[in-house]
Amino acid sequence: MKESNLVNRLINNERSAINELYAEYSPKLYRFAYGYLKSEAEALDIVQEVFINIWNYRSKLNKNSNLDSLLFTVAKNTIITVFRKKVNEKGFLEYLKHKVITNSIDTESQFNYSQFSNEIKNLVGQLPPQRRKIYQLSKEKGLTNKAIATELGISVKTVEDHLSKATKYLRKHLSEYGFLALLFFEMFVRLK
Repeated sequence: MKESNLVNRLINNERSAINELYAEYSPKLYRFAYGYLKSEAEALDIVQEVFINIWNYRSKLNKNSNLDSLLFTVAKNTIITVFRKKVNEKGFLEYLKHKVITNSIDTESQFNYSQFSNEIKNLVGQLPPQRRKIYQLSKEKGLTNKAIATELGISVKTVEDHLSKATKYLRKHLSEYGFLALLFFEMFVRLK
């Protein structure tokens, strides 16, 4: 299957193109989703959602799109959405706290929630003082960006800039722990 030809056919609304894409990639996407979700039904839902999204947004595809990269990025983002939804389910966050988070690169190196939480605290402690204060006011005290700006006598844009840089710093230093750790961090940041 030649990717550029397949992308062109998708853009031109050829239904057979999505069928070929599905036949080629659905088993790979299923294994990818199942690896994180550990649920057959949810993995199948992810696969369906990926292909629905590709079909719905086919007119926005670039003729030079790398289908492999595109499909797995859509799958990863959909998996993250599923995990975020689960955060709202009773007890799921407690489950995550006690579940061992496995490094996606080296499955033998494992750590628990307490170690990961301590690592986040250590990294927050390494932020420049103003950025650390803004991060803590936002994530630990739950203040809005506007409230932080008012309290510190700075602009909302400055607050947003500090939060963006703090999050980028934390993500960069937590990436060595793998996909599940980053996923947990994304949920942790949004919850606090």
